[in-house]
Amino acid sequence: MGVETTVPIVAERDAASPAALPDIRALGIGMRWFGNGSGGLDRVFYDLANALPSQGVAVQGLVVQPADVAAQTGGRIQAFADDGAGLPSRLLGVRRAVRHYLRDVDLVAGHFALYLAPVLGSLGDTPLVMHFLGPWAQESGVEGQNRGAVFAKKALERVVYRRADRFIVLSNAFADLLMQEYGVPHGRIRIVPGSVDLDRFTDRFSKDAARAALRWPADRPILLSIRRLIARVGLDRLVEAMKAVKQAVPEVLLCIAGRGPLEGALRKQIAEAGLDDNVRLLGFLPDDDLPVAYRAADINVVPTAALEGFGLTAAEALAAGTPSMVTPVGGLPEVVSGLSSDLVFASCKTDDLAAGIIAALRGDTMLPSTANCRAYAETHFATSLAAQRTAAVYRELTA
Repeated sequence: MGVETTVPIVAERDAASPAALPDIRALGIGMRWFGNGSGGLDRVFYDLANALPSQGVAVQGLVVQPADVAAQTGGRIQAFADDGAGLPSRLLGVRRAVRHYLRDVDLVAGHFALYLAPVLGSLGDTPLVMHFLGPWAQESGVEGQNRGAVFAKKALERVVYRRADRFIVLSNAFADLLMQEYGVPHGRIRIVPGSVDLDRFTDRFSKDAARAALRWPADRPILLSIRRLIARVGLDRLVEAMKAVKQAVPEVLLCIAGRGPLEGALRKQIAEAGLDDNVRLLGFLPDDDLPVAYRAADINVVPTAALEGFGLTAAEALAAGTPSMVTPVGGLPEVVSGLSSDLVFASCKTDDLAAGIIAALRGDTMLPSTANCRAYAETHFATSLAAQRTAAVYRELTA
């Protein structure tokens, strides 16, 4: 069953100005303040904390790290635990912090169930919005965590989600997951697609200039995949697919950026497949280099095998002018299919990954132009649109 977005896109552009809207004071509870090494959840929290004030929503935020986040943000965001603090210290820290700020807010917006659990008893009748960015328990199970830990995480999620008054999800796929796996009623769910800082990704530099800046070859077709090196993102299948891609397009180069526990296994797989000249593991790519890397690539590949609620990297690449090819997993097709259905692989299988990439590199599949990719991102993934939609959900509870 699909869930409607809170406000039609056409209507959003004619919405009332923020000055005409009542002020809302929101307390956001996240994980980390975004910076090098942060994940997608941190990016969403960061972007909303910065964009919601323009929609009349004052945000006070709580995160674990870094310790100097209050200095970075003029006190808007506070750390509720020291860097490297153990779990008990973090849970006690968030509980104390929420009690301190709760009297001055109209609603609480949670981004991670673990840090909501110890504060539920303190909320009283304060409205709670959960930004559901992924099923914590299921993701842990896919990565091989033991059944007991997965069961405990899901039980904690269920307790938190029973208390939430509204849920904000990034896609229809995750709306369905919330209903099916956690029993959340359809009427409590609102879809707010993920967003991209367009100014950051749409610098008008050329592909040649981007490759020169990164010292990437100018004369080879380049694929890019920016992912944590974990099981569910499907990088092992992408590397396997590169054997067939190499046979069809010998000069192809795949650059994989990211860190994670599978780095050693991927290096071994690349070597054993004889792909050392065609697949490079770049390791950690600094945040400032991401727009350049997206622009330098011919295709951004998102080979996720399980549990992808949105796929921020797909939208970021589009904003930089580079088409993203994605697997038909979770919310990924919702990000790109409106631009071109050819950007969605037939399946997650190795053969289908290879076939889709080969067709694109050979020109058998027409990829969207740089201008079309950017225009699509501007229309669908602007941070201002996400902030507007999110503010509309908050107003449902505080009207």
